[in-house]
Amino acid sequence: MTKANAQPSAISKNIARQLQSVRKARELSLDKTAKLTGVSKAMLGQIERGESSPTIATLWKIATGLECSFSSFLSNDITEPTSQHADNKFANDPNVTIKTLFPFNPATQFEMFELCLTDFHEQHSSAHQLGVTEHIHVLQGKLGVLQDGQWNTYQALEQCILRADQPHGYRDELGETRFVVVIHYPT
Repeated sequence: MTKANAQPSAISKNIARQLQSVRKARELSLDKTAKLTGVSKAMLGQIERGESSPTIATLWKIATGLECSFSSFLSNDITEPTSQHADNKFANDPNVTIKTLFPFNPATQFEMFELCLTDFHEQHSSAHQLGVTEHIHVLQGKLGVLQDGQWNTYQALEQCILRADQPHGYRDELGETRFVVVIHYPT
């Protein structure tokens, strides 16, 4: 949150609620959660209390460390696909918008998002759980994808499969790029 005494956004509230719920269900202390996720105990506490919103990269670290889907932190309803999910804007990542198209479904082991990067933004992500893949389809613009330390560029209507169990990244090459990501988790 950017202002003192500011109210947490809806996304911050969902993240806080889910983090606390997962931690309590697994009987994890903040110390143990910090070790699993690589996110400091202080930051985890601030997120749970709604005093701080994580960056997208930090949220991925939390989801990966706790072996949870990313979408589980963005929405209350994880059972039904909907076109009514609002675009999620992260206050500290203003050039990234994420819309959940299909939240994680244990039966299919995937979740689906539409992302928009603006202003030539570059988004880096740490490795996700072993075996996770991202199936990417560019809707509009030009997307740079970082994999194996090398950038490859994809135009609108092109696609790729990314091994997401290693560090990777995305870059807007035209000023605004929209793409769909299907994240598949191994069983």
